[in-house]
Amino acid sequence: MNGSRPVRVHSVLVAQSTPLTVGRRIITTGIRKQPQPGRVTVTAGGLDNDHVLNVKHHGGPDQAVYVYTTPDLDAWTEALGEPPEPGAFGENVVLDGLESAALGIGDRLEFHAPGGGTGLLLEVTAPRIPCATLAANMGDPQFVKRFARMRRPGAYTRVLRGGSIGAGDMVTYHPAAGAPTVGDTFDLWYDRAPSREFLTLLLEHPLGIRLRQEVEERLAELN
Repeated sequence: MNGSRPVRVHSVLVAQSTPLTVGRRIITTGIRKQPQPGRVTVTAGGLDNDHVLNVKHHGGPDQAVYVYTTPDLDAWTEALGEPPEPGAFGENVVLDGLESAALGIGDRLEFHAPGGGTGLLLEVTAPRIPCATLAANMGDPQFVKRFARMRRPGAYTRVLRGGSIGAGDMVTYHPAAGAPTVGDTFDLWYDRAPSREFLTLLLEHPLGIRLRQEVEERLAELN
């Protein structure tokens, strides 16, 4: 991928809190995002009116916006035999023209609203790790394993510059030099013996705080 490749915003999604049965519990979750008409304001905390309930694992300034892509969704359509419901994975922004696993930690996405001017700027910080809430939302107790096998995690991003965003906005993709990919970083969660070199490389890039803590702990175990 390179910065000249055209990328467009396919959809922008936010969620209100809704009940969801997870195992034997009923929880309140913000995973079920809905496409938004018009423009949505994005600040360091994320998209306006987007409810994040599990703040231990989701949200915060380093996971403010969850980005997915139409090639990712197309792959799921083939795997599932039908298109996923919009927002089924908890995605905030869906982009045309990229694949999430190929993005790099530290890559930047610069959005251009109609009419020009300085727009939203996001920085990739981490892959999304599947959880029981995602599996329950998909109606498949084995979906965590299925999501891992698909290796289309989507990317969490931090907001370097706030702005507004809407479907149809153009995006300039700025790759970070030498960045480990979101896909390779996602694989780390399922690797019982990661290399010291890869863990060290990750720490040289602008990881989200939760991911950085995980990498530091695993590197300390090796040391």
